[in-house]
Amino acid sequence: MANYNKKIVITGGAGFIGSHVVRLFVNKYPNYQIFNLDSLTYAGNLENIADIEKKENYQFIKGDITDADFINQLFDKHKFDGVIHLAAESHVDRSISDPLAFVKTNVIGTMNLLNAAKSIWANNYERKRFYHVSTDEVYGSLGATGLFTETTSYDPNSPYSASKASSDHFVRAYGETYGLPYVITNCSNNYGPNHFPEKLIPLFINNIIEKKSLPVYGDGKYTRDWLFVKDHAVAIDLVFHEGKNHETYNIGGFNEWQNIDLVKLLCKKMDEKLGRIAGESEELITYVKDRPGHDLRYAIDASKINRELGWKPSVTFEEGLGQTIDWYLANETWLKNVTSGDYQHYYEKQYS
Repeated sequence: MANYNKKIVITGGAGFIGSHVVRLFVNKYPNYQIFNLDSLTYAGNLENIADIEKKENYQFIKGDITDADFINQLFDKHKFDGVIHLAAESHVDRSISDPLAFVKTNVIGTMNLLNAAKSIWANNYERKRFYHVSTDEVYGSLGATGLFTETTSYDPNSPYSASKASSDHFVRAYGETYGLPYVITNCSNNYGPNHFPEKLIPLFINNIIEKKSLPVYGDGKYTRDWLFVKDHAVAIDLVFHEGKNHETYNIGGFNEWQNIDLVKLLCKKMDEKLGRIAGESEELITYVKDRPGHDLRYAIDASKINRELGWKPSVTFEEGLGQTIDWYLANETWLKNVTSGDYQHYYEKQYS
């Protein structure tokens, strides 16, 4: 049996962002034992990481972070040195229809992980780290100018962002009260390969392929900063290893786009790649009733992580979007399995 010098559990490692983080850590750190803990809800897809499932330093564990007894037993068995916490309910629309599910996973689940880490580390915090991944939505909404910084006051406006804000506060409280070594990052909207098609970019890519309508909220002028998921994974690696304890780092893509401009760019690129008439996909755009609590603008100031750790995005939005479209067009089976629900049978086939 290999002698690993670190045991790291990554929660939500079968999800969109988590799968990229797990793959990076497994491939980059063969001397780390990486445990992927995921409950495989609708957004957890083991096909995302099929290429690494046979790696010696990788182990998948199916489990729910809301089950305190299970989490305590798991931590006691493996004595993890590090936690990278990505597991979360993250879709704002779902949080509006079922807010309690978000409290259960994002708040109670995080508390269970904090308690388990505190228990097994027992104040022996040398070479230990609890990394909590959060969102820019905890800061609320910006006007036409300004950027979110690490010192911006929290002002969440949706059940989703309120649940993430609460979990952020509990992580900091455990740092202040118990000395738990933690870092927190708040990131902007992620996009890229393996994204479940409920979020804007993968949903619209799929709808354009199928020639279905492209529903745009309100007037389409909501503004978001977009972060390529592979750049986010690199930033997480950097913060986990080099960030300072009890610090927060904002991770943004320096790519602000109004939704309608983004959708039109996506339509243009899809028409080019699918060989369609210019403007054909734009005709699919449909304006729909706005959702409640919709924040006007998010924009991240990522100068701290650039200044202190040297991180910056590796691609422009146009470059990352092109790579994203190419991936979806080249992975038609993955997309069909996700949209049909067949991907949920992968666990039974591989692990039963």
